[in-house]
Amino acid sequence: MAGAFFLLLFFLGWWCYLKKRKLRQEEERQKRDEEYFVELMASESFNGSTNLESNGKNGSRLMVFSYASILAATHDFASENKLGEGGFGPVYKGKLSDEREIAIKRLSRTSEQGLVEFKNELILIAKLQHTNLVRVLGCCIRGEEKMLIYEYMANKSLDFFIFDEAKRALLDWPRRWNIIEGVAQGLLYLHKYSRTRIIHRDLKASNVLLDECMNPKISDFGMARIFKQNETEAITKRVVGTYGYMSPEYAMEGTFSVKSDVFSFGVLTLEIVSGRRNTSFLYLDKTVNLIGYAWELWQRGDALEFEDPTLADTCVVYQLLRTIHVALLCVQENAIDRPVMSDVISMLINDTMLLPTPKRPAFFIGTSASMSTSVENQLDDCSINKMTITEMEAR
Repeated sequence: MAGAFFLLLFFLGWWCYLKKRKLRQEEERQKRDEEYFVELMASESFNGSTNLESNGKNGSRLMVFSYASILAATHDFASENKLGEGGFGPVYKGKLSDEREIAIKRLSRTSEQGLVEFKNELILIAKLQHTNLVRVLGCCIRGEEKMLIYEYMANKSLDFFIFDEAKRALLDWPRRWNIIEGVAQGLLYLHKYSRTRIIHRDLKASNVLLDECMNPKISDFGMARIFKQNETEAITKRVVGTYGYMSPEYAMEGTFSVKSDVFSFGVLTLEIVSGRRNTSFLYLDKTVNLIGYAWELWQRGDALEFEDPTLADTCVVYQLLRTIHVALLCVQENAIDRPVMSDVISMLINDTMLLPTPKRPAFFIGTSASMSTSVENQLDDCSINKMTITEMEAR
């Protein structure tokens, strides 16, 4: 009897020892992860403007969240908390112990977007402060698990509304106009007023998030590139981006600049006005894409036919026509003909400002020639299913 009692005590003591050792190992791992991220950020020239801190402290600085806190916030990444999935990996909604709602972008282990882009996005967003850019709260790393923690956007992304037959009726013209202007202001900040000039390179409807008031915030900076002060354009051997939004010089030659983002903005604006994807005509056996359709209507003087029917009586006609006109200026074939974002905003807001006549847009023929030969045949790195495709490259 006494032997059994001592044996029970031994196993109980051994169990407590193992539990304490596991807890100590977990704490050491979390400490190593935090130290790793501090070193990682320091190596990327933060210039002392941004610091990492352990979670639990409020403020504008980035936080390193513990893996346990993320598991608790998402209920162990429960399927009902999954908001969506992109090239980076799945995105989950979570609620912290202090009741703050967050969005967690979890790097998929099979994702082509690796640690380089993870660092790129964290570093870039940490430096950016603008009402039309999504705010990153911090990060979490545990072994192979890598996550970015964002402010939660109650109304998900723009594509959730604009391409849905029922939901896009909720976006009347004033809301759509506000979204167009907000995205334009966000791009202007990236191109001109942030501390470093940034080219987003993957602007699209799914990368425009909407807050509780339907205000837009540009997200997903994993593809973004920083330009030097005197740099106006760059060339890459590996093109990254999404089919339908890439400018011709970028898709065919790998050349990108602020005008590449302007082109993407033009495509996005046409989608917001019409409620249709740029590639929607590809599935209807048409000879033109959305850009070509808008161009043909404009040339015939029938641009009002481009309007999304769900806008009904909320549309301000002169404003809508002006918006289509500006969008066509943004998608012109030659980059030199496209306006910069400061001019885009002036043309959108200033009703008395005379607008130049847009020239032939890029990819005008659409499925049969320009789109297929310039993108599909020459480059295999473009996505045709709204997902971002990435090839790692040194910066």
